[in-house]
Amino acid sequence: MEAYLLDWANLLLRWAHVITAIAWVGSSFYFVFLDNSLVPAARAEDRAEGVTGELWAVHGGGFYHPQKYMVAPPRLPERLHWFYWESYSTWLTGFGLFTVLYLFNAGSFLVDKSLRDWSPVTAGAVAVGFLVAFWAVYDAICRGFGRRANGDAIVGALVALVVAFSAWLATQWFPGRAAFLLVGAMMATAMSANVFVWIIPGQRTVIAQMKAGQPVDPVYGQRAKQRSVHNTYFTLPVLIAMLSNHYGWLHQGAHAWLVLVGLMVAGALIRHSFVARHKAREAGLPAPWGWAVGGCVLLIALAVWRMPAAPAAAATASAAPVTGAQVQAIVAQRCVMCHNAELQQKGVALHTPELLRQHGAAVVRQAVLQKTMPLNNATQITEAERAVIGRWFNAGMP
Repeated sequence: MEAYLLDWANLLLRWAHVITAIAWVGSSFYFVFLDNSLVPAARAEDRAEGVTGELWAVHGGGFYHPQKYMVAPPRLPERLHWFYWESYSTWLTGFGLFTVLYLFNAGSFLVDKSLRDWSPVTAGAVAVGFLVAFWAVYDAICRGFGRRANGDAIVGALVALVVAFSAWLATQWFPGRAAFLLVGAMMATAMSANVFVWIIPGQRTVIAQMKAGQPVDPVYGQRAKQRSVHNTYFTLPVLIAMLSNHYGWLHQGAHAWLVLVGLMVAGALIRHSFVARHKAREAGLPAPWGWAVGGCVLLIALAVWRMPAAPAAAATASAAPVTGAQVQAIVAQRCVMCHNAELQQKGVALHTPELLRQHGAAVVRQAVLQKTMPLNNATQITEAERAVIGRWFNAGMP
């Protein structure tokens, strides 16, 4: 019953997390597009009031005319919309999902004794520490270098190095699946912390200064803009880290951390292409698709690098047919401890030939194609054994 309820919690939290993430990413992408598509205000009275840019758009049968004040408008409107619950809700549902799936099952998801033999409680504490530590280091880098000459480039290079080191360290301490997720989660935590610690408090300070009749300090807008830009570049790397959970071949094998770093760099390059495209369009310049092409080339290089070696044609042709007994012996050794009459993880039992054939497609999908099972390869299934299961399935599961 407990496992059943946790599955429901997993489903509902994942659903809410995806919904809120769509809202947050969508609003982030929209405002980046808006900032990079603004043109100088056409009306002199708007410019006199401090409007630094405007945009006309049509959508859903209506016309929209957003305007931007670089520091603050001369007077506060009666109604002011805030964009922060998209961020907070995404992080809260994501951490809730992480708690239900990983922290409650730390012994299975966060511990690989071949890497580090520690208790589930310790592994869970270190995993949460990853989120906190990255935010502390990232925030210190931004505050220490962000306002110097060439500060954006310095911050970008240092943060990239910290992310790469974190990816390496995570794969040394945690199973690949958890390691990839943790790197994405620590960056997502920094994104939400940017909103909670700097962007929204800065905007509240600006409003308080306006209400008090004080001059508005532009540093709050500058700092909020800097962190907002960081968030938009983090978005695609975070998303690929989260999606990697479903593709075991990404985080298996040597140098998995380089795969994660490569995927994140590709995502950042593709995102930059779209950010730069908005600016280029308004300046009448060609779209800078070279960044996106570079990201796609990197993805192709990663795919080629991790491509499994094809079996020799002669060896394949001469291989004896696989029998059901052979596959049953592999499954009994590698899978049945979690999929039997007494314990049926995800409602799957594999302890009889009939059940194995019934779930054959799922077994091949999870163990042969995606390589997500056995979880963290706790039972040390070999590539040769995976291949035997695949040949058995392709032969019609005899």
